[in-house]
Amino acid sequence: MKRYHIISRIAIYLLSVVLIVFGIFHFMYPRDLLVYVPLSLVGGITWAYIVGGAFVLVGISFLTNQYVKLTSYLLVIMLIIFILTIHLPNYNNAGDKEMRQMALINILKDTAIMGFALHIAAGAHHQHFHLEEAD
Repeated sequence: MKRYHIISRIAIYLLSVVLIVFGIFHFMYPRDLLVYVPLSLVGGITWAYIVGGAFVLVGISFLTNQYVKLTSYLLVIMLIIFILTIHLPNYNNAGDKEMRQMALINILKDTAIMGFALHIAAGAHHQHFHLEEAD
C-alpha cells in the first residue's frame, strides 16, 4: 500500500507542476489568452491574471497538501465553466477544421484535468467540508 501512496503523490506533484506552469503562462502572456475571454465578460485581461493566479494557488495547494479538497472542487468548477463558455462555443462556431480540432483538444484536456482533480478530492480523506457526517 505504501508504494501506491508514493506513486499517487508523484502523480499529484506532476499535476501541480503542470498547473503552476499554466498559471505562469497566464501571467507571462495574458494578451495571447485574451481572445478566449468572452466579450460579454467585463474585465478583459484581468481574467487572464485571475485564472493564472487560480492555477498557481491550486498547484501550491496540491504540493503542500493543504486545502486539497476545496481547491480540487474549485478547479473542477472553473474547468466546467471553461468548457461550457469557451471551448464548446469555439468548437461549435469554428469554421476552420484545425480550430475545431484545437477546441476539441482543449475540451478533452480540461475534462482529463477535471477527472484527476475529482480523484484527488475524493482521496483527501483528512480534509473535510463538514457538510455531512460521513465524507
